[in-house]
Amino acid sequence: MNEGTTEHPENAAAFVANDARLKWHDQSLWFVREKRDRASSVIPEWESLRALGADIKAHTLSRLADYLEEFEKKATALGAHVHFARDAEEHNRIVHGLLRERNVTRVVKSKSMLTEQCGLNHHLEAHGIEVIDTDLGERIVQLRHEPPSHIVMPAIHLKKEEIGDLFHDTMGSASGISDPKVLTEVARGQLRGNLLAAQAGITGVNFAIAETGGFVVCTNEGNADLGTAIPPLHIASMGIEKVIPRAKDLGVFLRLLARSATGQPVTAYSSHFHGPRPGGELHIVIVDHGRSEILGREHYRRTLQCIRCGACMNTCPVYRRSGGHSYGVTVPGPLGAVLAPHIDPKKHRSLPFASTLCGSCSDVCPVQIDLHQQLLLWRGDLGRAELIPLRKRAASQLAGWVLARTWAYEFLGRIARWILPKLPKALLRANDWGRQRELPPAPKESFREMYRRRRGQ
Repeated sequence: MNEGTTEHPENAAAFVANDARLKWHDQSLWFVREKRDRASSVIPEWESLRALGADIKAHTLSRLADYLEEFEKKATALGAHVHFARDAEEHNRIVHGLLRERNVTRVVKSKSMLTEQCGLNHHLEAHGIEVIDTDLGERIVQLRHEPPSHIVMPAIHLKKEEIGDLFHDTMGSASGISDPKVLTEVARGQLRGNLLAAQAGITGVNFAIAETGGFVVCTNEGNADLGTAIPPLHIASMGIEKVIPRAKDLGVFLRLLARSATGQPVTAYSSHFHGPRPGGELHIVIVDHGRSEILGREHYRRTLQCIRCGACMNTCPVYRRSGGHSYGVTVPGPLGAVLAPHIDPKKHRSLPFASTLCGSCSDVCPVQIDLHQQLLLWRGDLGRAELIPLRKRAASQLAGWVLARTWAYEFLGRIARWILPKLPKALLRANDWGRQRELPPAPKESFREMYRRRRGQ
C-alpha cells in the first residue's frame, strides 16, 4: 500500500506557512495534553499503573503466540470465527470475501487505524461496496477524501467553519453553520439512516482478552454499538499486539487509555463483545502486517506495547507544529516515526528526524515506551544503512567527534565567539543567525518601575 510521500520537512513547510493554523493546531493539542495532566494527577497510583501496564504488555509480547492461540480457542468456543492475515492485502481479501459471500453492499465502520493502514475502504469501494465511517471525525475526513491526521481525533486539523462548509456541500445543511452541536446533529441525522440500512458492521479492537475470548471496543459516540447491533454481520479487525492475558488486566488499560488520550476518566462506551449476538455472525481478523518483524527486533519491540492513545502526538512539539498529514503515514507523530521505517526504511527515512528528542513523548506514554530513545536508534540505523544524505552524516560525525572531546569543544567555542561578531550581517541573516542574535531593544523602564508607576507609588 502506498501511504504517500514521507519527506516530512517538505510536507511540513506548507502547514507551517499558514501561521494562524499552526498556532491554532498547536494550542488545540496542548489543551488536550493539559487535560491529560490534570486527569492523571488526581490518581495517586498513576505511575504505578503505567509501570504495571508496561509489565503486562512486555509479558504478553514474550508469550504472544501462546496468548493469541488461547484467544482464538476461547473466541471460537463462544461462536466467533477467527481468521489470521499476514499483511494488509490478505486482511482486505478476507474481509471482502466475507462480504461478497453474503452479498453485502452497504457497510458501516467505526474508527480503526488498522483498517486505515490496510486501505480497507478503498479496497471495498473498488469492489462496489459502500463503506460509511460512523465516527464523526472519521466521517469528516472521509467526506474530504483525505486520511485522518490524528489517531484519536482524526479531524483535529480542521476548524468548525470548514466542517460547516463541508456539511453544506455534502449533506445539504444550511450555509454558514459553525456551531459544533448543530453540526453534530446534522451528521447524526444522516449517519442514523446509514446505520439502519447497513448490512454489515466493521470495528477495530482496543483490547482482546485471551482468558475469555472476548474483546473491547472503546468509543465516545456509541457508533460501534449501533454499527454492530443492527446488521447481522460483525467483522472485527485486530492487530496481533492487541491481546492481553486476563480480564482483570483490562481495568489497568481502561484507566490509562482515556486519561492519556483525551483527559477523560473513562471513555463513554467500553463495549464488550463475547461471541456473536443472537442470530448474527462475528468474524475476527487478526493481522500481522509487519508486527512480527518488529517483535523480532530487540531494541524496537517495545513499540508493540502501544495502546493507541495518541498522547505522544498531543505533546510532541514537532507534530503540534507540522500537522499529522506531513508525516505521510496512517499513524503520525513520534509513534509513527518509529513504526514507519520498519515497513520501508528508505521511503520513511526522514521521519525519525521529525523530533527534537526532548523525551516528552516517553514521559506521557501510558505504557512507558521509550519513544525518544527509539527515534535516536533509528537515526543511527538509517545512517549506517547510508539512507541519510552524506552531508548530514558527515555533520553528525563531526559533531559527535567534537562533543566527545572537551578540549575540541572549548577550542571551537572560542573560535566561534571570536569569528561570529566579525562576519558581515548580511551573511548572518542569510544563514538565519542574525535573527537569533539580534535582540529587541531594552525597555525604557523595568517591570518593577512600570508596576510602581501604575500603582502611583
